[in-house]
Parts: sequence; C-alpha cells; structure tokens
Amino acid sequence: MSDPQAATPAEQQAADGRSRKGIQLPKVSRPWVPGVVGYATALVGLGDIVGAVAPHFKGSRVHELASFLPGTVTTVATAASLVVGILLIMLAHALRRRKQRAWKAVAVLLPIGALLEALRWHHTGTAAVTVVVFVVVLVNRREFYALSDPRSRWRALGNFIAMYLVSFGLGLVIVSSHAKTTLGVPTFGDRFWQVVWGLIGIGGPIHYTADRTNDVVYYSLAGLGLLTAVSTVWLATKPSKPVAELSTQEEQQVRELLAKHGARDSLGYFALRRDKSVVFSPSGKAAIAYRVVSGVMLASGDPIGDVEAWPGAIKLFMEEAHRHAWVPAVMGCSETGGEVWTREAGLDALEIGDEAIVEVADFTLEGRAMRNVRQMVKRIERSGYVCKVRRVDELSELELEQIRYAADAWRGTETERGFSMALGRFGDPADTGCVVVTAHKLPEGAAEGASDIRAVLHFVPWGREGISLELMRRDRDADPGLNELLIVKALQASGELGISRVSLNFAMFRSALARGERIGAGPVLRAWRGLLVFLSRWFQIESLYKFNAKFRPIWEPRFLVYPTARDLPRIGLSALQAEAFIVMELPKFLRRRPKPVLPSQQARGELRGTPART
Repeated sequence: MSDPQAATPAEQQAADGRSRKGIQLPKVSRPWVPGVVGYATALVGLGDIVGAVAPHFKGSRVHELASFLPGTVTTVATAASLVVGILLIMLAHALRRRKQRAWKAVAVLLPIGALLEALRWHHTGTAAVTVVVFVVVLVNRREFYALSDPRSRWRALGNFIAMYLVSFGLGLVIVSSHAKTTLGVPTFGDRFWQVVWGLIGIGGPIHYTADRTNDVVYYSLAGLGLLTAVSTVWLATKPSKPVAELSTQEEQQVRELLAKHGARDSLGYFALRRDKSVVFSPSGKAAIAYRVVSGVMLASGDPIGDVEAWPGAIKLFMEEAHRHAWVPAVMGCSETGGEVWTREAGLDALEIGDEAIVEVADFTLEGRAMRNVRQMVKRIERSGYVCKVRRVDELSELELEQIRYAADAWRGTETERGFSMALGRFGDPADTGCVVVTAHKLPEGAAEGASDIRAVLHFVPWGREGISLELMRRDRDADPGLNELLIVKALQASGELGISRVSLNFAMFRSALARGERIGAGPVLRAWRGLLVFLSRWFQIESLYKFNAKFRPIWEPRFLVYPTARDLPRIGLSALQAEAFIVMELPKFLRRRPKPVLPSQQARGELRGTPART
C-alpha cells in the first residue's frame, strides 16, 4: 500500500478538491441577499436599542427602571432587548460577508428579539418587522455558507470567561465603593446579585440615595457587560485567518516550478517567503502564493509555473476565497498575469505602478544622461569606499553574520517590511543563487577586525539569467550616493555572474508622476500628481521613482487585480498591513524585541560600523 504521507502538496490539494465534489460550493443565486439581510438586521438591532434606551430620553430616571425587582417582565425584556440589539448590529457585517456562524447566531437572536419586543406591548410593530426579517433569513439560509476560523470559537469562549471574571471583579469594586450611599446596609449577597444583574443591564436589589450615584453604578456595570459581549462576538465572527506557513514539501515543489519557469516573472522567487500559504493547480504545474490579511486573500505577482496550468490554480484560489468569503486580490502582477486573472476569475485590473528593469548589456555610465550618476560614483570611490559583488554561498559564516546584523541594525522600523517584493531572510542555505553587494570602509579609529560594512544590497534569482532586488540598506552615517554606487557595481559585475537583466525597485504610480510633470498635463493629472508628491512625505513614492530613473531602466507596468471598486479600500488596507506599513500588534512597552548580537563579538563589541539597537 502506498504511504499517504508521500503525496505531494499539489496531489493532496487535488484530492481535497475531489473530496469536495460531493459537497459542492453553494451557487450564489441571489447575490443581493446578504447585503439586504445584513442591513435589515442592523436596522432591527438599532430599533431594539432605541426602544430599550428611549425611556431614558423621555425623562424617566434610570433608578425608576432599576426599582423593579429582578425578574420583572418589562425590566428583563428591556435590558435583554438592549443586549440583543447590540449583538445584531455586530453580526450584521458578518452576515453581509455570508458568514455561516453569524447566520446561526442571528437565527437565534431574531426570534428572541421579537419575543422581547412583544412582551413590551407598545413595541408590537418592531416585533412584526423582526419576524419578517427572521423569515427572510431562514428562507435564504443557503446564501450564508462562508466558513469561519474554528480556532475563533475557543478564543471567544476563553475571552468570555476571562472578561466576565475581570468585569465581575471590577463590578464588585464599583458597588462596594458606593456602599455608603445606599438605602440600608447591603449584604455581600446583595452586592453579588447587583453585579450579576448589572452586567446584563438590569437594576439589582441595591438602591442608592442619590440619582447620580445610581446612574454611575448602572452605566458602569452595563458598560463592563457590553465590553464583554462585544469582544466575545467580535472574536466569534472575525474573519478566519489561517496560519500562513510554507511547508518544506511545498517549498521544494515551488522551487522545482521556479527552476523551470522562474524566468517568467521577476517576483516569482518571493513566493518562497515562509509566511505565505500556497495553492497548487490540480496538475501541480502551477501555484499561487498568498496570505490572508483582514479578510483579504492577497496574492502577489503572477502565478508560478506553466501558463497553461494557471487557470487551474486560479480556479482553486477563487474557490478557497469563495468558501471563506475572503476578498480575492492580486498585488503586482504583470500585464500577462492580469489578463489571465481577469479572464479566468472575472476580476478587474488597475495599473498601480512600474517595475524598473535594467538590461545589463545596455547599461553604461557614459553619456550626458548618466553624468550625475557617474559623478556621484566617482566621488564616493574617492572617499575610500570599496564594493564586493558575490554569490551568497561564497560568504563565510562570519561574513553572513556581519551582513545580517548590519542589515537588521540599519532597518528604519522595528518590523521587517515587505510581502510582495521581499524575501524576509538572508543567508539561508537554500538561497544559494542570491547575490549580495556590500560597500566597505573602515571607520577612523576602529579596532582591527571591526566590521567595515557600510551598505548592503541583496538580490534574489530571477530565472537563470536575472536577479531581482530584495533588500537595500545602508548605514545612516555613510556618505550619500552609496546606494547608487552599489547598484552600478552590481550592474557592472553582472556579466561575469552570467546575469543579463536586473530588476530594481517598484515605483508606485510612476506613469502619473511622469505624465503629470510634462507640459500640457491636464488639471486632473496635475492634481493627482500633487497628491502623490504630498503622500511622498510619508511613503517613498516620488523618491523611488526618481532613484530608479537614474539608471535609465525599462519600465514594466504592474497591476492590482480586484473584484469590485468598493473592495479597493479594504484591499489597500490589507496590502499596507501585509507590507507592514500598518502594524497591528501589542503596544511597544508590552513587547520584547531581542537584540541581535554576534556570540563571538558580544563582549568585544567589534561591530562599530553598525549602530546599537535599543
């Protein structure tokens, strides 16, 4: 018998696809239903909240509502209606995203809400509307099929227990701190039930002498209960986010595809980031690397492998997005890739920038157009800088450590940026085809043996005859123009390394910047260019374009592929998160960041060329 463990990732995914044939993905017969039901549910929830809070706006005191004993029908109905309304509003967004778990929760909450409104006899109209929405939800149950992360239900349960215990403890503190203003002397049991009922918005057995005190205690307990409910529901219905991890077997198969078809796309090698997931075509001849960020299934570059197998991989990619109600998107694909994506998946494409590609055979420092670069390179060389261009496998372990340390120390942010055009590692034994360019200059007064590295460029393979820029960092105290020197030396040494083309940085909205500054540009184009220049204060938009343009590259357009225009803001936000321009993590004082130190040089502090990290 064959070992099931021996199946390749592509074969396993194909088997999974065959096993799903008996459970076909539901066809969207009424695409408008989730949106309508979601908004209707939100309106019902808003009506429940207004109906529960309205007595307070009409002049009634909160203590009048709390004066009833726990268990009084109208009080319980009012408080419960408030909670149900809040939950319905929170679930409305998940309903619009076709979440199955949200549908189950709403199917339970709507009849409860209708019953609560009926108990408050003057809200029978709201109860009737709730029943109608409930019937619509039941009839269209097949429209809500999207899966959620199975881990989120346990997180939600754990959050509820933890938050409730914390809220209960704080509630006891709040009630006990106002014990001197109560009518009578409350026992511990009175305080206990005051907190229990207060967390769900119901007045307890304790009454206070001042209306203000009564309001403070009531709203404080209700707020703690609301925080517990909101955080629990959010965790239970949040978009599923699988752990993005490229297994060893998957990585090996992707490398095999790159060996055959890696020359097709300069971004292909970045699919080997180990924080990406991958989906293979049924034949195993194509693959798409992606990561799920904020409910967006975000791929980058073109599919890897044989173009004829791309449709199979795209189909499985879209099925996976459809099954979880993720928004499918592709960032930075080529024109050919965009054509295939739009044809096979029915998506739209938007040009977002250009990739700078330099043909090594055509590059020269001669001529008037290259005068500024030529003068800058000569000036840097006269300052004593020396460059080395080598394959990564030619470096010693000490050199690898020094370059890795320097690149990490010169990073401008605490978080490593990059997703679509960054590998996220350096010196891995599997990345033997990478090229590293270093600039060296020993600082004055430095001890013998100190690191003299002042700048680093790291290129990943682009087929057999190309390289693609992955990392560009320099010591901030080094002379300006050092990056230009490194790129020139890399281009000049590429011929000896068998490299015929080099992909440099990606310039966002390059065509708009170039056309907007030309004579005859219209007011709209000039305004768009002005906005890009303004945004360049925070993002490297104009500066990257001008830097790349120095080397007279060939501009290859890159595209963003997306479902609809209304998805663009969400896709843009997820792309910024993936590239680490927006970081969702704990506050700095709650995080620990290890300080990279070479074990052999920890005591001596020999890396004077790199600033210390805090």
